[in-house]
Amino acid sequence: MATLLLITGPPGTGKSTLADAAAVELSAPVLGWDWSMASLTQFGPIQEAIAGMSHLDHRRVGWSILWNLATAQLWRGSSVVLDGVARDLEVSGTRDLAETTGARCIVVATRCEDAALQRDRVEGRVRGIPGWHELDWDQVSALLDRWDEPTDVDLRLDAVRPLEGNVDRLVSVLRS
Repeated sequence: MATLLLITGPPGTGKSTLADAAAVELSAPVLGWDWSMASLTQFGPIQEAIAGMSHLDHRRVGWSILWNLATAQLWRGSSVVLDGVARDLEVSGTRDLAETTGARCIVVATRCEDAALQRDRVEGRVRGIPGWHELDWDQVSALLDRWDEPTDVDLRLDAVRPLEGNVDRLVSVLRS
């Protein structure tokens, strides 16, 4: 049975690192929200339309792209890892997609209980996504002010803990 894994959490909490580890375990592609939205930055009219959208509709654009791409993989029996800042609405949509395609769904929420560590992680990284901006701490801090961690999750991981331990916990859930 294919697995649809969603890894969510604020920036700087290890989502993408964990998504990459899970992708190796599942032999699955990682579909990232930032990567999907970055593909649209070269199209001025699309950027104008997105700029006029509400924050919710802006999020929905990226998630609709990810879900369509995931559907194609799940229908062929392949597992998929979704990497993005998902809230309850996106978790619910991901679970609906898994049910529709007959996939097993696992949702992992990441966090970092140490704000100084999270800030260091954000300020010290370069993701290099073509067409996408690097986040700074002010942007992440503003997101944290309005962040509501999803409630319907299967595993919670804290970036304060060693990465190896978090990967082990994730792999254990994937293998169960």
